[in-house]
Amino acid sequence: MTQIHTPFDDELETRLVRYAAIDSQSDQDSASAPSTAVQFDMLRLLVRELTEMGAEEVTLTEYGAVLATLPATAPGPTVAFLAHVDTAPAYHATGVKPRVHRGYNGGEISYPDAPLTLSPENSPELGRKRGHTIITASGATLLGADDKAGVAILMTAARHLLSHPDLKHGKIRLAFTPDEEIGRGVDKRLPADIGAAFAYTFDGSTVGEIEYESFSADGAVVKITGVSAHPGWAKGKLVNALYLAAQLIQSLPLATMTPEVTEGRDGFLHLTDMTGNAAEVTLRFILRDFERAGLAEKGAALRQACAAIAAAEPRARVEIAITPQYRNMRYWLEQDMRPVELALQACRAIGIEPVSRPIRGGTDGSRLTEMGLPTPNLFTGMQEIHGPLEWISVQDMATATALMLKIIENAAALPPAT
Repeated sequence: MTQIHTPFDDELETRLVRYAAIDSQSDQDSASAPSTAVQFDMLRLLVRELTEMGAEEVTLTEYGAVLATLPATAPGPTVAFLAHVDTAPAYHATGVKPRVHRGYNGGEISYPDAPLTLSPENSPELGRKRGHTIITASGATLLGADDKAGVAILMTAARHLLSHPDLKHGKIRLAFTPDEEIGRGVDKRLPADIGAAFAYTFDGSTVGEIEYESFSADGAVVKITGVSAHPGWAKGKLVNALYLAAQLIQSLPLATMTPEVTEGRDGFLHLTDMTGNAAEVTLRFILRDFERAGLAEKGAALRQACAAIAAAEPRARVEIAITPQYRNMRYWLEQDMRPVELALQACRAIGIEPVSRPIRGGTDGSRLTEMGLPTPNLFTGMQEIHGPLEWISVQDMATATALMLKIIENAAALPPAT
């Protein structure tokens, strides 16, 4: 199989392999900001690399974001680009060993550290990447292309612009955020600190995806406190919190409202983890829907289920707290679609027909858009994220880099106040 090679391939490959090997997993149970100290390994590396390539105003903020400026070489609005440095807590992320498969032949890819196989049968997009350079992990961990592919794309495009001062563009702001995977990547100070007219996150998947609609999201924590007693003398005394938790789970609409049975524009109610013992149990849920009303309905369903458990066993205490996370970016972007239209035009200009589908998830752009900085989401090429089969094509990353550069080129023709 002839290997496909495009501009930026070598740099993108080198950067992603270097970044992916760094453990920067976030932790939803941590109260610190960033949630894990290991994220600073990535953040400080980016500060060094940005400084070395000649970026200006390189800053590591007290809330754990790295900001930098590429000075304007022409009039135009200030445009920002973002990627997040943390990897998902959903799977192992320590000791990532990136593997590079050049000239992919369309067959199966095996893993040295686990009895796993990646193929077009279990990842159909892979079948369209013959001749590409594919990067995977070793089977024991996720790869972390979500979103270190986005980091590599931004850094590669930035180095290219700084080394070609003849290229005309307005002021460019770069932002690398922590804790996106746990919904805490956007500090309230971030939009003002970025200081852009509009922005883009590179945190999407398949080539061509230009996304401007996301889930609306809440998080819920349910705490069930039973009555502890020695099991030998428990009759009439013990109230087992684990049994009540099991009853709560079974009372939810598992057949119609969980991730494994929903798709498209369906929302869901998802139990992410449960910890505890017979005395006390904590359950964590995420609630997702594209519309505010649907999200409220899911919260009401969970509250009702908790109330029913409490009513049936008055000796137990059942507490529930629902916390807003982010809202569908469409609510704000549909009022001014110019950033989306600029991305669509740039995508077509590089020969890719754009596709806009609702994101069954969220990005930092969801929060930024809600906070007044319009921020659609763009593709990186990452596939099968948050698990051991995660992979990405280097050539797809190069296409995303070309998209970023074309957006920047076209934005230079816009009025500075846009």
